[in-house]
Amino acid sequence: MRIFNRFRGTKGFLSMWERVIRFRDMISQEAQRRAKILTFWEKHGDEATGEAFDVSRRTLFRWQTKLWKEGGKLEALNSGNRAPNKRRKRDVPMAISERVITLRKEHPRLGKDKIHAILRLEGYEGSASTIGRILGDLKEKGRIPKHTHLSLSARTGRLIEHSYKPRKKLRRPKGHRVLEADTVVRFVDGIKRYILTGIDIEKRTAFAGAYTNHGSASAADFLRKTREVLPDCPGDVQTDNGSEFALHFHAAVEEVGLHFNTHPRSPKENAHVERFNRTLEEEFIRYHRELLRDDVAEFNRQLVDWLIWYNAERPHYALGQVSPLRYMMSTLTAGECQTWWTHTGA
Repeated sequence: MRIFNRFRGTKGFLSMWERVIRFRDMISQEAQRRAKILTFWEKHGDEATGEAFDVSRRTLFRWQTKLWKEGGKLEALNSGNRAPNKRRKRDVPMAISERVITLRKEHPRLGKDKIHAILRLEGYEGSASTIGRILGDLKEKGRIPKHTHLSLSARTGRLIEHSYKPRKKLRRPKGHRVLEADTVVRFVDGIKRYILTGIDIEKRTAFAGAYTNHGSASAADFLRKTREVLPDCPGDVQTDNGSEFALHFHAAVEEVGLHFNTHPRSPKENAHVERFNRTLEEEFIRYHRELLRDDVAEFNRQLVDWLIWYNAERPHYALGQVSPLRYMMSTLTAGECQTWWTHTGA
């Protein structure tokens, strides 16, 4: 298929099109602003231009000279590169670099703070941040080994290197309603069990479930059950940075809402679910430890009965000593009933 230009042969079309491209792609907004200032300067003089735009007379002459050298093309007024021609380079003593390389080869997981502590005992006077920058430079040059995650492929028998891309973590805005989720880990006679918990920070309705593993698939299963059980469950979820709240759990959250994370080592940001964990421990888990160890399914069945009592009957201090479900019922607005007694017309 051939494409025809309906403006072909029009006088001045090519020059007009070139100007359009220049103004769209080559002339920045800063260049256009400078051109307007020069026009104002030619019309009103130095004093008025300085008061209106806070630009010195020397700067105006410099812009005018650049425009004259380029034959009046506005691209000359674009901001230039302000990077210095010569940049300082980090001067690291060879002995320090070699010592850092030796320590990292012998102990690949040693961080900048621990390396700095070792070097201070050997007479080093620099900071831990400087050691971190030295480590970064050595990594770029390939002089120290990089830590990689490897797994064995069962099908091919070869090692596979996994590249880790950290997920951008969101922080909950102040006052934003979420479902706070957490994990309670318990050892019972050497057996490890995981109890996932969740609570609506506004309605204070809660749910929990015990699992035998710590995977994100179990956490995603818990989230789906929580959304089915809790009335008016929030779509947005806030958790800590545990591994069980990644991958499958994160995908399950994003089906209907946003996944917020707390800052590291900040349990106070998940205060509601942390307080519920204490109540769950003191009022239920403490009296069902053997069942948690031997029969997780029966433990969950009895836990559901306790949760029904917790949500429907147990008084909640933050709700004025009423249960969460009673509080929810009290906040509902009653509409006018449209049903009337039957009129028989007798």
